Amino acid sequence: MRFGGRRTSSNVENRRGAGGGFGLPMGGGGLRVGGGSLGCGGLLIVIVIALLLGVNPLQLLGPADQGQFTAPHAQQDGARSGETALDNETDRFISQVLASTEDQWGRLFQQAGQTYTPTTLVLYDRTDRSGCGIAQAAMGPFYCPSDQRIFIDTVFFNELSQRLGAPGDFAQAYVIAHEVGHHIQTLDGTADQVRRAQARASEAEANALQVRMELQADCYAGVWASTERAALEQGDVQEGMTAAAAIGDDTLQQASQGFVVPESFTHGTSEQRMEWLQRGLTTGDPAACDTFAGRI
Repeated sequence: MRFGGRRTSSNVENRRGAGGGFGLPMGGGGLRVGGGSLGCGGLLIVIVIALLLGVNPLQLLGPADQGQFTAPHAQQDGARSGETALDNETDRFISQVLASTEDQWGRLFQQAGQTYTPTTLVLYDRTDRSGCGIAQAAMGPFYCPSDQRIFIDTVFFNELSQRLGAPGDFAQAYVIAHEVGHHIQTLDGTADQVRRAQARASEAEANALQVRMELQADCYAGVWASTERAALEQGDVQEGMTAAAAIGDDTLQQASQGFVVPESFTHGTSEQRMEWLQRGLTTGDPAACDTFAGRI
């Protein structure tokens, strides 16, 4: 993406250096989960499933792990006087993407007679504290509706590129824009409505509702991208589609266990994720992202 000298967002908190001693396992060791051990293959699934928040990601690690260490209070020093210390080009790009979502969603909300309240993006390393509990690098990026913040340990982008085979700056932008999509759902009340419905539903029904939530966030990411066509370079859209395909439930389950269990899907198939991302890109219309009406 060609952002050049575009502005960076003031809604970025750089909390790196405030984390505890919990790191992302990269070697032969495993992350303990519920008294067991999560090896590299299982860790990959945890990373990807928690990549895009649908439920509290701490549930993926289990209550036993949440109590194994105490994370420090998050430091606010990184966000000072509306300016955040950005450590590198990746930080700057992330901040520029967030600024673009603020501008574009602000315009779209204004056209609808509403006011857009931006989310805050938190850059952290290893561990941090969120309104949804302890944030851990192994969760991947996620949106916490309790404090309306996106949490990202940028090490994840290496995982996205190297382990999931989805490199490129637009793949990173898609991840951020998807999380902003969950913020839109919080602002317009969709998230609350879905979670109330899930509380009354069976597990399979709750999962199906979650799939619709995630696909709508994919579509919203496409809507944002459609507003930045002038910044797109050759191959950018394919990067996004590759990332969407890589994190489809069917693709992940087939890779990890050799078969798929559709009723356990929480994010949608690779085909569905690509389809809804493309729909947002093609239409540029948030109204076209109603995944709760009819078949998906």
